[in-house]
Amino acid sequence: MLTMNTITYEKRGHIGLLTINRPKAMNAFNNEVVTEVYVCLESLVNTDIRCLIVTGSGEKAFVAGADIREMQYLNPSQAAAFSRAGNAVMALLEDFPVPIIAAINGYAMGGGCELALSCDIRIASENAVFSFPEVGLGIIPGFGGAQRLARIIGIGKAKELIYTTNRINAADALTVGLVNAVYPQEQLLDKCLEMAEKIASNAPTAVRVAKGVINKSMGMELHQSYGLEVLPFSTCFLTSDRQMAMDAFVDKRPKDAFTGK
Repeated sequence: MLTMNTITYEKRGHIGLLTINRPKAMNAFNNEVVTEVYVCLESLVNTDIRCLIVTGSGEKAFVAGADIREMQYLNPSQAAAFSRAGNAVMALLEDFPVPIIAAINGYAMGGGCELALSCDIRIASENAVFSFPEVGLGIIPGFGGAQRLARIIGIGKAKELIYTTNRINAADALTVGLVNAVYPQEQLLDKCLEMAEKIASNAPTAVRVAKGVINKSMGMELHQSYGLEVLPFSTCFLTSDRQMAMDAFVDKRPKDAFTGK
């Protein structure tokens, strides 16, 4: 287990669990959190984990936005540096080689919502609350949240949430497609681990390639993306995992465990 000032990381088999750990500040982002999350993620890029879960400590907050006390006296240059650092973390999450599940265990406000949006899959507890309060504080989302929110739930609903600063609960977040599933608080981590284990049980190379193709296609027109899968699809045929799984399917026998080779 890795323990830093504001985060913890532990590995459970092929599953990684990264926890934002500032419970007294409701896990709010500050420069130290942003830096430590980035350093931790970078250290995991070439490891053998097959899925990563990101959550917040305690039962009240996933990440309750950015730390306003720290932001209060930033000048424009400092604000730009903070935004660039936050964007770097979100980009690293989005482009991370393995799928990332956000286990949203409470308030996901502002930067917390942006963090969740940068993950591949979002699973919320029943007490989760989402909002973008920035324009009510005289700023805008600074970590890429406006763009990601519009892509995930549609531009109209994204504009509504950002312009009004309205909060939505977990049930409404599920309805608009902001989250994939909602569970009671006490079941949240187990359900996320269950999904992570399912992901990790599949061919690691194929899962990584699939994530890359999906992400890359999001920046393309549909007709431009038609051939995007050809090279990665054919590259999968070089793996021993592919040969083993297809042989098992044809022979009607159980598959061996995937090795990632």
